[in-house]
Amino acid sequence: MKDFKEKVAFVTGGASGIGLGIAKALAGEGAKVAIGDIRPDHLEKAVEEAADAGLALTPYQLDVTDRERHVAVAGQVERDLGPVHILALNAGLGVLGQIKDATYDDWDWVMGVNLGGVINGLRSFLPAMREHGQGGHIMATSSMGGLVVADNGGIYSAAKAAVVSMMRCLRADLAKENFGVSVLCPAAVNTNIHEHYDMRPDEFAAGRHGISAEKREQLKQMLNFGMSPDEVGRLVLKAIRNNDEFIFTTGALAPIVEMRRDALLASLPDDPIDEQRWQADEMVRKFMDASLA
Repeated sequence: MKDFKEKVAFVTGGASGIGLGIAKALAGEGAKVAIGDIRPDHLEKAVEEAADAGLALTPYQLDVTDRERHVAVAGQVERDLGPVHILALNAGLGVLGQIKDATYDDWDWVMGVNLGGVINGLRSFLPAMREHGQGGHIMATSSMGGLVVADNGGIYSAAKAAVVSMMRCLRADLAKENFGVSVLCPAAVNTNIHEHYDMRPDEFAAGRHGISAEKREQLKQMLNFGMSPDEVGRLVLKAIRNNDEFIFTTGALAPIVEMRRDALLASLPDDPIDEQRWQADEMVRKFMDASLA
């Protein structure tokens, strides 16, 4: 997608941080941008901030784990602005903790937002996007923690890794339908991610993943040195134009990614390739591709 003028975009988690950066970047290129967020006060503030910059954002209150609300918002956006062309599934929780300590409430909360929110967004918007026949672009926000395990990554890294795989599969699925698909894997960005620990819903109260107020303040101070959300938004804009599969905010983590690659290569068996077995694997893959086409 090269031209954004009059295209309709919907951004989840769009009232702050990376989501707002993406929303403003799209609006600045002439797109009609709708933002969804769980916090009404943040939505109001985001609309005001955009207006101060001469940009228009249309707000919708949305808990991305609420499937019925997601479907309702998808319909309302189309009625208000028109068929959606750009879907930015950005909403997420930056909550870390070790899997060995995780409760069901930790799993259900973090997975429900970080993975379930992307699933719900796709199911709610994608059918209509395919039906209108105008093509478009879909992106989702993962993390560098979805490619290499974050310190105490736990559920967070598990969910973010699933988002990477989901978007790569979707990219192949939609390759012949005039759709681009990208996955954003940011490193440190100057956002309000430190506030997520205070957002745990009452129904998930029996969780153990959390940090002290002192640690939250330390995290906030460290993130001040991260990339600005507006700059991330510009990177996303460029990636949509180029239909880049991955979007990174820094190349400084290349050695870490290389370590993962080297570990995988080092773990491969040294045995000679069994040509007959390899051919059988190829036949099965081709059969499955043909069956699902």
